[in-house]
Amino acid sequence: MSYGIAAAATALLVASALTALLRLVALRTGFTVRRIGRTGRRTPRLGGAAVATVTAAVTAVGASTGLAPLDSGTLTLLIAAGAVAALGFLDDVRPVGARARVVVEAGAATFVVHAAQLGFLVGALAVLWIVFVTNACRLIDTSDGVLGTVAVVTALGLSACATAAGLGPLAAVLGVLAAALTGFLMHNWYPARMHLGGCGALFTGFLLASAAVLVNAGAEALPGAGSLFAVTVVVTADAALVAVSRRRAGRPLLQGGADHIAHRLRRLGLTPTGVAVVLGVASLAGAVTALLLHDGTLGPLAALWPVCAAAGSVAGLLRVPVYGVRRRGHRPVRTAVVDVAR
Repeated sequence: MSYGIAAAATALLVASALTALLRLVALRTGFTVRRIGRTGRRTPRLGGAAVATVTAAVTAVGASTGLAPLDSGTLTLLIAAGAVAALGFLDDVRPVGARARVVVEAGAATFVVHAAQLGFLVGALAVLWIVFVTNACRLIDTSDGVLGTVAVVTALGLSACATAAGLGPLAAVLGVLAAALTGFLMHNWYPARMHLGGCGALFTGFLLASAAVLVNAGAEALPGAGSLFAVTVVVTADAALVAVSRRRAGRPLLQGGADHIAHRLRRLGLTPTGVAVVLGVASLAGAVTALLLHDGTLGPLAALWPVCAAAGSVAGLLRVPVYGVRRRGHRPVRTAVVDVAR
């Protein structure tokens, strides 16, 4: 218990300090994203490198000292997540293309699923789910504080599920990730001074998606699937919203745009901080539901309510105009637009 508190505190403080240092590096080297708004200023995007580095370093120290040993499955997950983070960093430097990203992510996910000894059919579905959630996290990283807040809540929820399932090493890694993301959030809260970039978004999404699969590997079909969806309900709903919206509008699916949940909530009058808080609360509701499904407190049919809530939210937000709309006196949406296609 004392080690867990010390590890979390260390991860939070070091991640915050490293993010501040990398911000200076990013400003000097041009690792920035353009922000839509009156000033059009550019914001550094090396925060993901800080989160990934601190998560790996604190976990490695705990394992090497014997204070928090890793099992083979968790070690495999960290190695695969590191490969995905490296892919994201390369994509930040020079876009590698969606197809290449998916191939690498699928390979890393297969590595994790094989180590977990899942069957062929279940394993194939798990790989698809991991790749989907990984890229959904990249998609939602368009507004100050949103992905960081959602990911912190999700990581803590999954850590609780892993603890209940007796997966101590995995729970410890997720706790360190949550702490590192919290340190990063000190610089990403509106108005953001640093963004995760592709490196951080892909690393965080892959680690969370893979952890959700490992936590629910032995669960029954309906509760397990419901728990998987509930713990990622916000990023899943955002990806579905963007896909349906762009298909209806005849827009390219992988092209960037201000048509995500966060942008639509801004159109409805929420502040940037309010958007992050609302989506964080939604993630908390999903994480609590996932935990209650996982430990059997809720019956299998309770797995349907996150699906219904997400579907209703998507249907409602589709009615919010976002394409070609500029209302008189409307303050432009201030958000990050990455330099590569999402």
